[in-house]
This record gives sequence, structure tokens and C-alpha cells, in this order.
Amino acid sequence: MRAFGYTVAGDPAEAVRIATRTPGSTYVAGGTDLLNLMRDGAETHDHLVDVNRLGMGDVAVDSRRLRVGGSARMRQVAEHAAVRREFPVLSEALLASASPQVRNMASIGGNLLQRARCGYFRDAASPCNKRVPGSGCPAISGHNRGHAILGGSGHCIATHPSDLAVALVALDATVRLLGPGGERAVPIADFYLLPGSTPEQETAMRLGELITRVDVPRTPLAGRSRYLKLRDRATFEFAVVSVAAALRTKGRMVQDVRLAFGGVGTRPWRDTRVEAALRGRPLTGQAIAAAGRLLVRDAEPREGNRFKVELVQRALVSILSDLGGLR
Repeated sequence: MRAFGYTVAGDPAEAVRIATRTPGSTYVAGGTDLLNLMRDGAETHDHLVDVNRLGMGDVAVDSRRLRVGGSARMRQVAEHAAVRREFPVLSEALLASASPQVRNMASIGGNLLQRARCGYFRDAASPCNKRVPGSGCPAISGHNRGHAILGGSGHCIATHPSDLAVALVALDATVRLLGPGGERAVPIADFYLLPGSTPEQETAMRLGELITRVDVPRTPLAGRSRYLKLRDRATFEFAVVSVAAALRTKGRMVQDVRLAFGGVGTRPWRDTRVEAALRGRPLTGQAIAAAGRLLVRDAEPREGNRFKVELVQRALVSILSDLGGLR
């Protein structure tokens, strides 16, 4: 790891000012992903701006929404009584992430901005279009068991690693940002970008912007939600396939549903047409299976990850069957 500068910011405006005016800057809170990337040479930064003392660590629920500060810790949010009661999918997604030690340190903003777990991206000696644009994507014809079957391009097929992001997409969360131009709110559905021909551009964030807060609407859907994560081992492992689901029914009739998927897309994956296929119809095994087939209709699996086409459909059947009381 090469030498870098370090500044502790006193308030959000100062943090943005330092990061904007100091070339090669980035923000650090828990540092659980960033410092590993710098150590491995997958990222280089000349200056780190510490955002731990900015008063952005609160978790609060009012009559309309859940508000989570950008520097709140994963464990803090996962174990918050109101989150567990009214937003169970968020608590479950966080508790299925990383290890207890990492959850104690890692911030919510950092979790949403963690980088791809693609081995080629993490290996500074390998070509990677995310790390060195135009250098190529070895995963397309190489080791691609953990890679995306949805949303990929000829330039990148890496999946997004955040469990929390998948759950937030299912709940229509909003990311609050502060930058040189002031504050703005970005729906999380628009926050993550498809790789296209520019896979190095992963989010809609602008230069110098800082995640100050995440807002989640307080709805009946959020209260009846679950997170299912399928992985190679029980702890400290990233999703092979995951599903965040929120469901509202009247009898067996689906009044509303939200679905988001991890481990299968180049960003947290939501397909509103799949939800529309279930909404207004009885929740049956046949209906869920049909929705699963719709989900993967445009999938582009590779040799190593072809199994995900069936696995994600089975995961959808499992979580909706549990939420809907079908078994």
C-alpha cells in the first residue's frame, strides 16, 4: 500500500470541501472494504477523509419513514428494535452479511459502495475494465461461477456484492447525498448503474458527494418482508443467489409485492414486470413458478454460472411460499 494523507472532518460540509479540493481523495468510515482494496492495489487514493465524527450515525423511525445515517454501523441497524419489527428484510439482510466483527465496524454508506468481489477486479495483476478501462474482462470466458446472468455487457459481468442494497431496492429506498452543489436525493433504483461500456462508473454519485442518509418508506409491505440468501457456507460469504421479498395479500390474492435479487445481476436486480405478473392474482405455486420464468427470460449465463438460472427461480418459490403461507 502506498502512502496517503488523512484528515478527520468536523462536519459534512467540511468533509465535502476537503474531498472536492484535494486530488485523489475518498471518504472512509469503517474502512473494512476500502483498506483491503488499497492494500491489494485494486484502488489507489492519495487522501482519506474520515467521516466518523459528522453526526451521521443515527437510526430513527417516524410516522413516514426509517432514516439511517450514512455512518451508522451495520450491527447498529440490524439490531435496532424498530428495524427488526417493521423492516425485517433489512435486519435479515444485514445479519446475513460479513461477520460479527465486520458488522461492528462497517458503515451503511460503505456497505452500499463496496466494490465487486470479482477475483479479476481484486487482483491488480489481472486485466479488468472496472479497474483499468479498456483492459478487458477475463471473467467472460474465464472463472465466472459467481458472476451475473442479468444486466451484463461485453465489458463486465461482475455482480454487486451488497445484501443490504438488495433489500433497500425491494423497499424503494432513497439515498441522500451531499456534494459541492448541495443536497440531493436519488431513488436507489437509479443509484446503481448497469456496466454497459463504462463498468468503472458503478453509481450515480458525482465528484465529492457523500452518502449522508438512507430513507426507507414505512409501509405495510415493509412489515411483511424477508431476505433469503443462498451461499457456499453459512457465514462470512457473499450471495450466490439472494432474494428480498415484501408481500401484501388479502386471503390468497396478491395486493402488492416487491422483489429484488442479489448474486444474479450486475446491480441489485429488480424487474417490475415480474411483480406485475403476481399482483392482483392468487398466490399459487404455479403463479410463482411463472414469475420465476419471466425473471430469467433474458438471462445470459456463462459456463460457470448456468446453474443460477434454476437456482434463482427456486429461491423465489421458497421465499414467496413462506411469506404467503403456502407451506
